[in-house]
Amino acid sequence: MKSFTLLALFLTGTMAAFAQTTVTSLSALQTAINNATPGAVIVLANGTYTASTDITVSKQGTASQPITIKAQTIGGAEIAGTAGFNLVSPAAYIIIQGFKFTHSASQVSEQRSNSVGPERRLSAERMAAGTSFCRWTRNLFQTPGDGEDLLLNGSDHEVDYNTFQHKNAMGRFIAVRGTGSQIAQRLHIHHNYFFDQQPQTANGAETLQFGLSGYSLSNSNSIVEYNLFEQCAGENELISVKASQLTIRYNTIRDCPAQFTLRHGNRSTVYGNYFINTPGIRIFGDDHNIFSNHFENCNPAINVGNGDGEVADGAPLTSHDRPDRALIAFNTLVNNTSNITQSGRTNGLGATDITIAGNIIQGGGPAASIAGPYTGGVWSGNIIFNTNGPGSMPASGFSTADPLLARDATGTFHLRPGSPAINSATGSYPAVTSDMDGQPRTAPLDKGADEVSTTPVIAHILSPSDVGVSGAAATGTGQTTLGPTQDAYVRNGADAGNTLGASDPGELITKLNSNPAAGNDRHTFLRFDIGGLNGTVSSATLRLFGKLAYRRPPGRRPQYLSQSIQRQQHHRLSPGPGSIRKLIGI
Repeated sequence: MKSFTLLALFLTGTMAAFAQTTVTSLSALQTAINNATPGAVIVLANGTYTASTDITVSKQGTASQPITIKAQTIGGAEIAGTAGFNLVSPAAYIIIQGFKFTHSASQVSEQRSNSVGPERRLSAERMAAGTSFCRWTRNLFQTPGDGEDLLLNGSDHEVDYNTFQHKNAMGRFIAVRGTGSQIAQRLHIHHNYFFDQQPQTANGAETLQFGLSGYSLSNSNSIVEYNLFEQCAGENELISVKASQLTIRYNTIRDCPAQFTLRHGNRSTVYGNYFINTPGIRIFGDDHNIFSNHFENCNPAINVGNGDGEVADGAPLTSHDRPDRALIAFNTLVNNTSNITQSGRTNGLGATDITIAGNIIQGGGPAASIAGPYTGGVWSGNIIFNTNGPGSMPASGFSTADPLLARDATGTFHLRPGSPAINSATGSYPAVTSDMDGQPRTAPLDKGADEVSTTPVIAHILSPSDVGVSGAAATGTGQTTLGPTQDAYVRNGADAGNTLGASDPGELITKLNSNPAAGNDRHTFLRFDIGGLNGTVSSATLRLFGKLAYRRPPGRRPQYLSQSIQRQQHHRLSPGPGSIRKLIGI
């Protein structure tokens, strides 16, 4: 008899599989989690489960062998009741996949080192400080009552292809925190769908709140990209950034009465985003780069904040920090009620050294409406057309011309051949590296958000089919976890087509007929069900690790397996029943 442990089938970019354990109760789920080792896949059978205590995870996987906790099918296992998942230190390399969360928010009290004192916050699913490299993917969050749907502490986490919907209470869909005065670092929040957040009557109902004032001077180096926000109106702020050094790109904000706000912090980069029928973006803090964004039917499109304090000079972190040295360049603004604005403020400090250059402003209200104070501002090379005049924009800062914009099939305005914007920008803008399509910028730059290019387009206005639990993962990205449905699947001979494996899902056993007349050639399959999946797998890698026990006839040499890797190239997936039958040459 030969026995070996299957740890992973890696389908590059899209799928991976491990030996798995299936459980049918929350108590059994907690036990399986408590006993999990790297590479474990724990499956909760489809059904509705009522949680009254947290499902706590403190185990550690590894980068190559994460611990996966998943629903049998995406959305098939529902967690109701009053509690949910709680990932606590030192949890690492944990994947939470495919659940439907409908339980109420659960109470958690956490001390914060911030200028507004301790924060008492309700949250549903949470990751504590000291956790790292964990992932939430393909989950649906619809948790009633006050509190966050997902609270993120720790660093190096990923939140992707989740749907957050139907919130009509205080709290956020996602809130990001940290430890002491340090915000969580290197998070990757992408391809999520935020939908239907009803207006509340108090502060504290942002859709995504990244940080608090006490974290605002710490660098996050996180990326928020390819997310879709629709009909979110919890309060006046939609995305509220209260940390430094974030990249926010390629998101679509559509039909949201709330505003994307850089509220506290410095040096964030915001580019390639699509703002449609929303109050656009408001800017406080220093040294931000805002470029290659697409604004349509917004009011306003871009709001340069009017500060009431200067944090660099000792003002409280809770201040509206005066915007200094921001770059607002190479954006396209079309048919906005108001375009580039700064509102008045009693005793306001205004903004200083703001550069507004290379933008295209077509239609709508005045090109700029600046209340001031506004010192050291630079206006350069903007194109305006059919606006209600230049407003506060000085004559030296713009030309009037038809930019020859045309809407494409995705709804985005691109430059037509012959546009005066093509190759017409002057000056050096090293921060402006990509356009709204994700295409690289090359000198001389095109004005506006579009750089005419033949390079691949990697961004567009998003639709619900691109994101959330049902979103299609882009080629080369994403990962879906599969488990083998059969092991030791005999290729031919008397046992052809039979499964002769062990009942223990953690150990796969190949039993071979010792009678040569049976015709068994000692080749077996492992079978993985891929029914319902879509896409193209560029490569599949099966890795086997473990022991090889071999009861052999006299004179036959023993065999030992330390690692065996087999690859299958270019396997095409299609909807419906199917399987990958992977030949294991033993």
